[in-house]
Amino acid sequence: NFTNCTTAIPLTFQTNVLTELKKWKLSLIEHHKLQMRQEKEKHTAHVRQLSNEMENLKELLHTYEISIGRKDEVVITNLTQALERQKERIELMRKFTLWRIQHVKAKQEEYANRIADRQFRTALMKKVWAAWRSLSEEKWKEKVATACQLRAEDVCVQLTNDYEAKIAELTATLEQTKAEILRLHSEREQYEDTMKKAFMRGVCALNLEAMTMFQGK
Repeated sequence: NFTNCTTAIPLTFQTNVLTELKKWKLSLIEHHKLQMRQEKEKHTAHVRQLSNEMENLKELLHTYEISIGRKDEVVITNLTQALERQKERIELMRKFTLWRIQHVKAKQEEYANRIADRQFRTALMKKVWAAWRSLSEEKWKEKVATACQLRAEDVCVQLTNDYEAKIAELTATLEQTKAEILRLHSEREQYEDTMKKAFMRGVCALNLEAMTMFQGK
């Protein structure tokens, strides 16, 4: 049927139709090539854009890693410095407490020596009075001896009371010092425990922040 139709159509018209068909075919091919080239260019540009974004994200990730590392170093440095300062403070307190204890002991020894000297002088005075009394008359000797004995007893009682009061005072001071040492040890342990917990909370918070950031990205 097509052959019969083509024989019936004039040759010029067939040539024009074929020419138009070829032009239309070439136009479609060129248009398709143009679309393919445009799509390739778009794809290349999109791939380039994605590559740039990946590079930027890699740089940003590297920057975040450096920043997190610096934050960790700063936190650890601050905690270390705080612990060192606390240790120095506790060491100074310990030295000061030991000095106070030694000072109190020295005062106790000094006071005990003074009491011993007084007792020795009192005993010596008793011996002198006894020797002098033996050379005196019996009545006068008895009166003097009685007076001296009473005086010596009063002095001994007074010295004993003073010594016991001072011993009680120094004992109370020593007990207060021991209680202060115990309190300082307790505060140091509480502070170290608080610093450890704070350090762990800081590290956990940084880890959670880093995990949240990476998950978001």
